[in-house]
Amino acid sequence: METTRQGAAVNARGIGVKGPRGWAFRGVDLTAEPGALIAVRGPSGSGRTCLLLALTGRMRITEGHATVAGFPLPKRMGTVRGRTALAHVPGVADLEPALTVAEHLQEQALLGRRGAPFLWGSRRREATRAVVNAALAAAGLDPDTLPKGLRTCVRDLERLEALRLSVALAVMHQPYLLAVDDLDLKLSAEERATAWQLLRDVALAGTTVVAVASDAPADALVVTTGTTATTDTTPTPATGGTHDTHEEEAAHAFAETGRA
Repeated sequence: METTRQGAAVNARGIGVKGPRGWAFRGVDLTAEPGALIAVRGPSGSGRTCLLLALTGRMRITEGHATVAGFPLPKRMGTVRGRTALAHVPGVADLEPALTVAEHLQEQALLGRRGAPFLWGSRRREATRAVVNAALAAAGLDPDTLPKGLRTCVRDLERLEALRLSVALAVMHQPYLLAVDDLDLKLSAEERATAWQLLRDVALAGTTVVAVASDAPADALVVTTGTTATTDTTPTPATGGTHDTHEEEAAHAFAETGRA
């Protein structure tokens, strides 16, 4: 398959998703090598979130052809879902404000143990600790910098800290492709640079990364959504980010197109 370490190649030609209110997006072309850093730009309501869901096998492509890690979409949506992960996608991959950082990490560690050989006692705790520590390191989330360490509730996290936690939870599943929504929403210019460096580090470690953002660094492959979306390598000036108001329609299309 088209993978290197944990990275997935992405190839799409003329893909689009049509929901109950019409086309969420269409005409998207994308060719990305394993371990690529991809930015999705476009006006609010242009289907950016839907594109993330489509490329991760969570929304059925209506037209066009695509492969992720060599698996065709929509035919192998289930396989693609199992090899991809979402971070901070409203309504699909949200953090629970009332839970602590530790509780989120423990929950994901347990989910990740499904299908793995069962370990008892100290061996299980050590295995879980190793997975959690690796995820925290990959996301650059240092518990010592949090108000109450791992006992800090999500509601008390800063925006960038919450993003790091969401990425940490996603990489615990060792995805071939990581999709992140609203990367630069409500972040300062310095925080945006830090967020992109976080994703750049994940990509450099081998995982293909695709993120929705209003701005893109010079080294990112840029895809623009809209009526006639095309690959674009010229980033726009930083604007601080805006939330995609197409989210409601994405949820409707998500429900209509199905998960398999």
